[in-house]
Amino acid sequence: MNEVMDYKSRVSDPASRKFETFSYLPAMSDEDIKKQVEYLISKGWNPAIEHTEPEHLMDSYWYMWKLPMFGETDVSVVLAEALACHKANPDNHVRLIGYNNFNQSQGASMVIYRGKTV
Repeated sequence: MNEVMDYKSRVSDPASRKFETFSYLPAMSDEDIKKQVEYLISKGWNPAIEHTEPEHLMDSYWYMWKLPMFGETDVSVVLAEALACHKANPDNHVRLIGYNNFNQSQGASMVIYRGKTV
């Protein structure tokens, strides 16, 4: 028997919303986040950190945490900024972005810290 898995994600229920591929998996550990930052940097992408309230996660606009870290190659600096953003906004989702300056696009975007669910 071939069943289709229905994840109970509803726009009306902020706690159930799925906002990207990793949201179907358990929350990222510190080691998982580090591996993602290492990948972004290895690709030559510029890391950036954003955050938003859980009820606004489907909006296009998220708050920028400082400026993108253009040219940053130190993984520990990026991790420290991500953690600082999370500590300053503990109820918000925190997203890691890798800007690809050659294609003028986002090479990657993922929520690394999940905010408080309603």
